[in-house]
Amino acid sequence: MTEPTPPIEQHPPTSSTSTNTNPPPTTATTTAPTTTNLPRITIKYCTQCKWMLRAAYFAQELLSTFSTSLGEVALVPCTGGTFIVSITTASAASVSGAEGEAEVKESVLWDRRVDGGFPEVKVLKSRVRNVVEPQRDLGHTDRALRKENGDNQKQSQEKETEKCEDCQA
Repeated sequence: MTEPTPPIEQHPPTSSTSTNTNPPPTTATTTAPTTTNLPRITIKYCTQCKWMLRAAYFAQELLSTFSTSLGEVALVPCTGGTFIVSITTASAASVSGAEGEAEVKESVLWDRRVDGGFPEVKVLKSRVRNVVEPQRDLGHTDRALRKENGDNQKQSQEKETEKCEDCQA
């Protein structure tokens, strides 16, 4: 985690004969080292479309489900109808051979324009789980997804077995 910025110290005037009773305030600029806690979920949302509450809801759901498995969840305001959920992870040491270095990879979990609309919470949780903790069971969320996938497979099999009356010999 990043270290908190130390408080700015104000020193009293060094001379008692000073004519200015209120010295100008001193300002100090400190730079704290920036570190990113991984894995990091980023939710970019359009402020013009007023999608902040939706983004915050998804962030809350992910933090509730994955609590300590996630390093951080960030809400990033932008414009243009954007709603993109991405994850940044660190993989093992890079192939270049430098020890101690991790390769940072960002992948998109959901893009409103590509995936069509907004994700259901269970779908988003499943996609995060597949990256963060693939072996983890999400309980009722997994059961609901399996049921949906089973129903979708049955429907696709039924469509394949249906024959057109014109095509039958």
